[in-house]
Amino acid sequence: MTMFQGRKLIIATKHQKERVIAPFLEKELGVRCFIDKTFDTDTLGTFTGEVERELDPISTAREKCYRAMKLNNCDLGVASEGSFGPHPSMFFINTDEEFLIFIDKINNIEVLVRELSNSTNFNGRQIQSQNELIEFAKKIGFPKHGLILRKSKSETSDIFKGIVDIENLKKTYDYLYSKFNSVYVETDMRAMFNPTRMVVIKKATKKLVQKLKSTCPKCKMPGFGITDAKKGLKCSLCGLPTSSIISYIYVCQYCKFIKEKMYPNKKKVEDPAYCDYCNP
Repeated sequence: MTMFQGRKLIIATKHQKERVIAPFLEKELGVRCFIDKTFDTDTLGTFTGEVERELDPISTAREKCYRAMKLNNCDLGVASEGSFGPHPSMFFINTDEEFLIFIDKINNIEVLVRELSNSTNFNGRQIQSQNELIEFAKKIGFPKHGLILRKSKSETSDIFKGIVDIENLKKTYDYLYSKFNSVYVETDMRAMFNPTRMVVIKKATKKLVQKLKSTCPKCKMPGFGITDAKKGLKCSLCGLPTSSIISYIYVCQYCKFIKEKMYPNKKKVEDPAYCDYCNP
């Protein structure tokens, strides 16, 4: 990747995401990663609600990246943004949705990847005793994973974050309970307090590198990725089209070259079990 070799790249983070992003980018792209410890990404929103995120996750990641690049006079940057909540189709399962954006101002490149993972300990609940607190802590992987305590889920003052030792956890609980007679405990989803989330960010970084290494067959620019998926793989029994993927569509964002890759899952017909006609 001579286009990026030897160039400085800023990772827009204050939550130590560089620990999983930098090694892979440096190894695979030949860039020299750095961070700006004075750059406050929390101004664009916090998980605990003191600062509301006004933009959608992709726009937030993009804005974060551009701000860090401008402040540091750097033309190459990466930023990520995560969201947590119910799975888009399986509402009873919590997910971690991570977006990672790569921006190269010199070559006018913007590459975005998304990693959706069911691997998350995202959780929180109102508690009335230390026993409930300890039970919750064990469930989410404390102390490797940090906790947050406050009066209630919607409370934006008296928030205690990054709790990673049992004595501090108990003392903070006692303080809040004596003051408010109510305590809300939740997982600290900031990357440096959540190793499970770090793993998902690492997966997104690998996906980003793969996409950057995928170049357009026509103009050779990086970021030649899937932009659409066509359904319609035929049923092996009745021959009618199913909802399974028959092809992926790739479009170059520079020269607009289009490529269709047929049968990406290496099968030309679908099992009747997945046919709406044979198995309604």
